Amino acid sequence: MALYHIVILALIQGITEFLPISSSGHLALAHAVMDGDSAGRWGENLTLDVAVHVGTLFSVLVYFRRDIMAMLRGGADSKLLRFVIAASVPVIIAGFALHLFQPDWLRSVEVIAWTTLIFGILLWWVDKSKPAERDLQSMGMKDALLIGLAQILALVPGVSRSGITMSAARWFGFSRVEAARFSLLLAIIAISGAGTLGGIGLVKSGDAALGFDALLAASLAFLSGLGAIALMMRWLERASFAPFALYRVVLGIVLLGIVYGGVLG
Repeated sequence: MALYHIVILALIQGITEFLPISSSGHLALAHAVMDGDSAGRWGENLTLDVAVHVGTLFSVLVYFRRDIMAMLRGGADSKLLRFVIAASVPVIIAGFALHLFQPDWLRSVEVIAWTTLIFGILLWWVDKSKPAERDLQSMGMKDALLIGLAQILALVPGVSRSGITMSAARWFGFSRVEAARFSLLLAIIAISGAGTLGGIGLVKSGDAALGFDALLAASLAFLSGLGAIALMMRWLERASFAPFALYRVVLGIVLLGIVYGGVLG
């Protein structure tokens, strides 16, 4: 893979991993522009796939280091840790099951385009119509499990893991900042799981050499991911998810145009 491809794709993955705008949709569009190939090209290079997951994992760990330490110390914050673990169980089970079958149709750009559009509209509607009053101290196990069940939908590319979990949290009345906070804490386990599956595949492939490409991809994903988290959290302190939802709608329409225009299948 060309160096500029690695730089562009690592930056895209790092930035869009945590924003509710679908990283898979952006990767599909990037490939359409750069080489006209399918959305699966990035995942074909297992070394880079694992590297970028490691980079984004460290970005969320660094940003939420105080929350993580508070949860691990126990006390009142240990309840949040239980909720994060409980909410992650459904997608872990579903993810391993899906990994065994790997249906090809799920990776089609047509599917990504429609899910990017539909779930962008859902994010806008939920954020506009539901109250934003609750904080994570009011969360119960039922809330956590239902948000975790919604996260399963993110196994379909284009849905966006952060997008669907933030939408679900907003549905239950959590504030925008708290919805994003819980979603990003869930990302720690979700990204770790995806990286583990990629690591297993990497070991089996026998191509586990850590080269410059992997280090560059991990570093760029870390820096761009950390920046994206910080900017999004500051934005949500004073504004809504509307710009992200609108952006998703536009991206979905662009991808549909690419697909049905015969540029990318």
